[in-house]
Amino acid sequence: MTEVSLSGIRKFFGKNEVIPPLDLHIENGEFVVLVGPSGCGKSTLLRMIAGLESSDEGDLTIAGKRANDLSPKERNIAMVFQNYALYPHMTVRQNMAFSLRLARAEKALIEEHIQKASAILGLKPLLDRLPRQLSGGQRQRVAMGRAIVRNPSVFLFDEPLSNLDAKLRVQMRAEIRGLHDRLSATTIYVTHDQVEAMTMADKIVVLRDGHVEQAGSPMDLYSRPANLFVATFLGSPEMNLLSASSNEIDIELATGPKPRGGSQRDKASSGDMTIGIRPHDITIQSAEGAKTTAIVSLVERTGSETLIRASFPSGNTVCAVMPGEIAVSAGERVGLRFNSSRLHYFDSKTGEALTA
Repeated sequence: MTEVSLSGIRKFFGKNEVIPPLDLHIENGEFVVLVGPSGCGKSTLLRMIAGLESSDEGDLTIAGKRANDLSPKERNIAMVFQNYALYPHMTVRQNMAFSLRLARAEKALIEEHIQKASAILGLKPLLDRLPRQLSGGQRQRVAMGRAIVRNPSVFLFDEPLSNLDAKLRVQMRAEIRGLHDRLSATTIYVTHDQVEAMTMADKIVVLRDGHVEQAGSPMDLYSRPANLFVATFLGSPEMNLLSASSNEIDIELATGPKPRGGSQRDKASSGDMTIGIRPHDITIQSAEGAKTTAIVSLVERTGSETLIRASFPSGNTVCAVMPGEIAVSAGERVGLRFNSSRLHYFDSKTGEALTA
């Protein structure tokens, strides 16, 4: 059983605290994605788990064993880097075999592991090529193959897809997730891309300034964000935020979920509540007879969806996403219908969610 636990882990660079005391538990076989904006500490945290950075306080345990003082090679962890880190003068076969050769494994065992990993990743026709003869996606597969042959307890991925084009990223996301499902190994994956996090993870950990803002399943975080930061970080396009006391919108607040600490109308009248609604939960309709109207400022058509941005007289805007094609153009006045059962309520001062 390969569980990874961090208890009170803390990290300083000089006098700068980059990871405040942090607790995190990763179950055996779980695919966990660490996500957050640049500089939030996710890569530092991954390198601490790998043993490439030391922690200043706290305990790290891997498979129930304290790992703080173990060297990287003693932790039975394999890491896949953003820049592939392949030896340019070695063939694919030699790159994949390198760690096993250092461990003085028998040649027959090395070849067996290479053949198994190359079959999983479709690398058999490429075993005698050099890295410069490979595409970006093929190089990333080699880096993954080099990790697989070691048969590690934990896989670590540090933004492995950021150097690939959009189409290849989609393909590689599926391949990495499929690899995890076949091997059932504990996997910790770092990215700044919330789409990668949503599509790949069993559990997402959202970080900000070294703090865990929220951890849970992708849909739990998407549907029940703990605060405004998580609400706006996950989801594309991001959640619309509106003042509950705004006179520009007409939402039947009483039909939504009840926030803690008072009725929604009390919160709205006091002006200390922010309403969030995702673009897919706003419907565009005719302005005639609509309670809430706005002027279309931008229309973006993607084929399967149409993204519409509409502005109120104050200059505030909302974004709505409609399926397929819709006959609307910039400058047109439209009606906006909000799905009241899909509203989110936040304390405007603290940013914390008000719904139970």
